[in-house]
Amino acid sequence: MLFSVNIFSSSPTRISVNPRKVYCIDHALVASVSSGILTNRDCLLENLVFTALRRVTPEIFYYKTKTGREVDLVALLPSGPGQERAVLLVQVCASLANPSVKQSEVRALSEAMVELAVAEGTIVTWRTDETIHVGFGTIQVVPVWRFLLEMEPRTYLIGYLVGT
Repeated sequence: MLFSVNIFSSSPTRISVNPRKVYCIDHALVASVSSGILTNRDCLLENLVFTALRRVTPEIFYYKTKTGREVDLVALLPSGPGQERAVLLVQVCASLANPSVKQSEVRALSEAMVELAVAEGTIVTWRTDETIHVGFGTIQVVPVWRFLLEMEPRTYLIGYLVGT
């Protein structure tokens, strides 16, 4: 019912020292056991995005940049034979309407993109649809409904079976 997520690192010491993030398989359970004060749309949205990624891959982590900024989810996606595994960096934010929130989310994601040499990142929101060009690559801001449709497990499984 619960999944724990470690920090993305090759260092066993760093993994054991940093806290784990916990996600629940049932969003309604999260809402029912939380008080109305503790339940917020950001946490429920992040839990929803995690469960969608978990259907595609069990290898999900979070990441802290060298400056201490956190990227919510790092997923290692399945690949075909002889192909490099794709790394998906995902920030989750209910709304980017506040300019300081948007700047913070973009900065964390762009730092992680540089540090992990990943050319594309994703910010999942409730409604926003936008493309942001940063120095190292591109950040796609997508509404949650589109992200969920794109994370269909069969999309990756078909590519793996066909070898594309």
